[in-house]
Formats: sequence, structure tokens, C-alpha cells
Amino acid sequence: MIKKYFSIAIITGALAFSCVPARLMEETKAKLNACETERESLKKSAQENEAKIAELKEQMVKNEKENVGLKRDTSIIGSNYRNLTSKYDKLNTLNEQLMDRLNKLLTGSNNDNSKLSGDLQMTREQLLKKEDELKALEAKLNKQKQDLDELSVQLKQREARVNELEDILKKKDQAATDLKKKLSDALLGFENKGLTITQKNGKVYVSMDESLLFASGKTNVEARGVEALKSVAKVLETNTDINVMVEGHTDDVPMKGAGEIKDNWDLSVIRATSVTKILLSNAKIDAQRITSAGRGEYFPLDPAKTPEARKKNRRTEIILTPKLDELLKVLGNNN
Repeated sequence: MIKKYFSIAIITGALAFSCVPARLMEETKAKLNACETERESLKKSAQENEAKIAELKEQMVKNEKENVGLKRDTSIIGSNYRNLTSKYDKLNTLNEQLMDRLNKLLTGSNNDNSKLSGDLQMTREQLLKKEDELKALEAKLNKQKQDLDELSVQLKQREARVNELEDILKKKDQAATDLKKKLSDALLGFENKGLTITQKNGKVYVSMDESLLFASGKTNVEARGVEALKSVAKVLETNTDINVMVEGHTDDVPMKGAGEIKDNWDLSVIRATSVTKILLSNAKIDAQRITSAGRGEYFPLDPAKTPEARKKNRRTEIILTPKLDELLKVLGNNN
């Protein structure tokens, strides 16, 4: 949708300024398209990253539950192992007692000797059976211990990845906080005088009222607004890891223009472009970092149909977002 309205703005500009070379118009259009593509890509990447973080956290919780279950099973197996060992010791003692009885009864009757031999053979068979059970239990215990160790290693690795991602997100939020402070310091004389600076969802919003930047229905930035934008440009020049979105907003009162500005869409787009050009012309800023967009009347701060509400809605917002390159690199390594 934004791309469509950029095209409208470009065509309208072409009709008004027919002396501009066609090649320059094409280059401008290509740059705007590239900016829009980059914005959509970053937005999509950020959504995918948040989904991956949620998935990793969910998997970590699942692994922790499995770890608890394995520890409980290991405890039960260990208890069974000790019980079998105790039975094994008792059988050994019984075997020794029977051997003693056998030696004492060797001089007795053949029937007694035969019965005693049968008892001894049965005892030996039982002992061998218990030994086999004990060995099988030991093998099972060793296998489960190995599985538990492997799961613990995997859990630690996932915890490390989640911690790394959380650290990066904290750094991103701190970068936004630091940027907000720098802007507040630079724009001290403008805050609450048609300009506000807020931080939300890891982004910094510099909102400028129409009264600070433009005369009613005009697209040329007035002197006081230019001074404020110069201060913003200097901050952006020294903070190169920040992406910039310049958004123009209008109220819901329809325009009936006959020149290059025919409606609120045109007005919002051209105003956003005017602000962008001032930022670029007053500091060394890579133009690929900046995207200009017209929002028209469709993102109001206050939906009421009052003069006060409409005044709030007539604004230009500079939205600053710390780049996510480090976070994307970590997610790429985890794939």
C-alpha cells in the first residue's frame, strides 16, 4: 500500500516539475522501492526472530520437564538396584549356610543328602537368575544415565542460546534508551513545544506537530522545524546502527487540491519526503537507512472528531529502530 502511494507522489511530482530529468525520477523511484523492500524484510525478520525465541523457550521448558522425569526414574532404578543387591547378599549367606549343612549331613541318609543337594541346586539357580536381573538392571541404569547426561548437555546449550538472545535484546533495548536520552538532550528546547520523544517496543518515536514543521496545507518545513530536524540529524549521524522511518500523518478532513496535492495521501507523502531531505542534507547519513512513508489520515492518535483531536493527528513521526544484525547472526548460527 505504501509503495502505491509513493508511486502516486512520484507521478504527481513529475507533473508539477516536468523540468526534472526522467533518469533522476527513475533513480528516486528505485531508491524508494529499495527502502520499502528493506523495511518489509526487517519487519518480517523481527517477527520470525520473536517466534524462534518463543519456540526455544518452549523447548527449554519441555526439556526441563523431561530432565525432572529422568531424575525421578533414575532414583527409582537406584532403589531397585539396592534392593536386589541386598537380596543377592542374603542369597549368598543362605548358600553358605546350606553348604555348612551339606558338610554336616554327608554322613547322613542318602535321602537327606539328595534333598539337600536339590535345595542347593535350586538356590544356585535362583542366585544366577538374580545375578542376571542385576546385570540387566545395571545396563538399563547406565543407559538412562547416559541419556540423562546427553539431555543435560543439550539443555545447557539451549539455555546458553536463549541467554545470548536475551542479552542481545537487552542491548537493543538499552540502545533505544540511550538514543532517547541523546535525542532528549539534543532537542531540549523543543520538547513539549510541538515535539515529543517516547520509547515503545524497542523503538524511539520523535513526534512533531504540524505547528512545529508546516503551515496549514503546506509541504515546506518552516525555520523552527528545520532547526529541530538538524538536531535530530546530528544524533543520527553519530548513531549509524539505527534505521529510520519518517511517517507523515494528516487529520481526517478531506483536501480538495487542484495542484500537486490532491488529497491527504499526497500531503502526508510529500511532507515525509520533505523532512527526509532535510535530515539527509544536514548530516552525513546513509540514505539507505531512511524510509519515507505517507500514512494519510489512517493512523490517528485520537479518533475523536474534534479540533483538538485533529490537531494531535496532524504530525510527522521519525521512528528509530536499532538494527538487528547481531540477533539475526545468532539465530542463523542456531539453525
